[in-house]
Amino acid sequence: PGDPVATPIVAKINELFAVDAEAREQSLSVEARHRLRQQKAPERLEKIKAAIEAAKPGALPGGALENACEYAIGIWPRLICFLAYPELELSNNQAENSMRPVVLGRKNWIHIGSPQAGSKVAAILSVIETCRRLKLSARDYLSAVLPGLANTRLQRLPNLTPTAWAAQHQ
Repeated sequence: PGDPVATPIVAKINELFAVDAEAREQSLSVEARHRLRQQKAPERLEKIKAAIEAAKPGALPGGALENACEYAIGIWPRLICFLAYPELELSNNQAENSMRPVVLGRKNWIHIGSPQAGSKVAAILSVIETCRRLKLSARDYLSAVLPGLANTRLQRLPNLTPTAWAAQHQ
């Protein structure tokens, strides 16, 4: 039981997630996952988009289904960017789950001061959480990267992300 329109769309989306599950089960490299996605994802994406576009005209105006369809179609280019960037995950659940303690602790951190400070705290926590996900000592990473950061050329910044730094130092 479920929504007769949304349930088949969700099933099609799950087929897309199955492609990445296959890559994980086979412990594929980023390059191999990219090839697998290029092989299997475009057809699935076409079916998903077609199903969403077909569902929209029959949706209740202003209803949840219509809003969901409009949202998905409106951000479609961002939804499919994982095809060009194989290091991206299909879902941001891991990132959202890692930020949950931040959201829960927000009232305790009222002293942060301003909206600008909030975005800086979010960036710092993102770096810390990425280090934790990579099983990388945040202290070691920050001790190595921060001292020379001010004198680093923009072109080198991608080499200083926790992911790139870990690959170079492990």
